[in-house]
Amino acid sequence: MPAERFDFPNAAGQKLAALLDRPPGEPRAYALFAHCFTCGKDVHAAKRIAEGLTALDIAVLRFDFTGLGSSEGEFANTTFSSNVADLVAAANELRRTRRAPAILIGHSLGGTAVLAAASDVPEARAVVTIAAPSDPTHVKGLFADHLEEIGAKGEVEVVLGRRPFRISRAFVEDLAEHRLLDRLADLHKALLIFHSPTDDIVGIENAGRIFTAAKHPKSFVSLAGADHLLSRRSDATYVANVIHAWAERYLDMSEVAPDLPDESRAVVVRETRRGRFQQQVTVGRHRFLADEPASVGGLDSGPGPYDLVLAGLGACTAMTLRLYAERKALPLERVTVELSHSRVHAADCETCETKEGMIDRIERAIALRGNLDPQQRERLREIADKCPVHRTLTSEVDIRTVERHDLDDEPTAR
Repeated sequence: MPAERFDFPNAAGQKLAALLDRPPGEPRAYALFAHCFTCGKDVHAAKRIAEGLTALDIAVLRFDFTGLGSSEGEFANTTFSSNVADLVAAANELRRTRRAPAILIGHSLGGTAVLAAASDVPEARAVVTIAAPSDPTHVKGLFADHLEEIGAKGEVEVVLGRRPFRISRAFVEDLAEHRLLDRLADLHKALLIFHSPTDDIVGIENAGRIFTAAKHPKSFVSLAGADHLLSRRSDATYVANVIHAWAERYLDMSEVAPDLPDESRAVVVRETRRGRFQQQVTVGRHRFLADEPASVGGLDSGPGPYDLVLAGLGACTAMTLRLYAERKALPLERVTVELSHSRVHAADCETCETKEGMIDRIERAIALRGNLDPQQRERLREIADKCPVHRTLTSEVDIRTVERHDLDDEPTAR
């Protein structure tokens, strides 16, 4: 779904331009995103992470800080403190009109800002930083050559990212007033830290300082190979998927997606309309993406259709072997299944009834760890062929297609 306008006033009454990315149905949770220094709500990282989370049923509010993008106000009059106040104002507007954000996400200096704002958003139970400085004064390095002039003149125009910005003495002085690391011990929220070891704008030692200062629950995820701005779409998609999986542990999102009885666990697949092939797959309360590789026009944001078929067979194989080993008290420690799919000439298959054209071939390699004798291993290999999914794939299957104008309506035969 296209993002909807969600403008709101800041503490000074100035209108801040915002977009709310929402899933088609009721969001499972709301997230608030803070962009990087002098960036905006439409920077690639913000937009792509929001798209990824929306596909997983998490709504995301992203906005331009005062004086940036389409927001009112003068950038020269802003400070780090005013950015934090803008975040709190955004959370207040979400609380008033929708639902308070359960997740706070910040990129670069925006990550530092969400850490500072977290205590003023009591409903937020999870905080995520991406390439964030451990101290807001880090940003002074971007205009270090102008600091003396800023101190003398009170305000100086500097070029950041090939764009001119006016930096004031008040901005510089305000940075030094925030002792962020001292406050992290009292965060009382789950913390997830993303950082690239090759980030040449904000070094990874910043992630180390944040992680050390914070108390558990805290997690670190390396964005190896990513640049500071997450320029590659795949990096932003990865961040969104990890945030969703991690947040499930700390957020109560079951009200919208309750556990369903086994007979009601239908698999629902919907197009997200992001890229040519991306799909949202829903199985009960579980949600994930399916996609195609970039080489065939997809976003590579999830497994492909045949990947999912192989995953189903592999999971069923391992589960079946585990059940059999438990029932027979076999010393089976671990099962690993590796699968691949290909198309081969039917004439090359001696045991196949089809002798012309092409057929599908699934190669399945099974590793059995444990003190098993040869007879036990042979029996387990035989049992692998008896897993229900294996039998389904090798038997006659009746697939019936119906058209449903609405998933709540009765299906009509086609």
